[in-house]
Amino acid sequence: VQLQASGGGMVQAGGSVRLSCVVSGMHFRLNNMAWYRQAPGMQHDFVASITSVGDPDYADSVKGRFTISRDNAKSSIYLQMNNVKREDTAKYYCNVFPLWEGANWGQGTLVTVSS
Repeated sequence: VQLQASGGGMVQAGGSVRLSCVVSGMHFRLNNMAWYRQAPGMQHDFVASITSVGDPDYADSVKGRFTISRDNAKSSIYLQMNNVKREDTAKYYCNVFPLWEGANWGQGTLVTVSS
């Protein structure tokens, strides 16, 4: 499985950024997917998930600010991040949900929120 996340960068607090992730090597449309994030020195934390039929779920910390979506024709998921906060600074990864044992993480994409 290959997971190629992109779209990160530096954004000011209160601003917006849109992340993308292209997935290959598995039956994408059959799998629930999610975004996770990892702050320096921390473990991977759940951010948002989306079922194979498009039902979303969010961590409380991002509810109302982030929107997850998917395009099965492009084997891609997206994360629209609005009203970002400094605590959203992290490297963001896409992966299956729930995680498979031994799942690889890909390179992720770094989002840095400045005040």
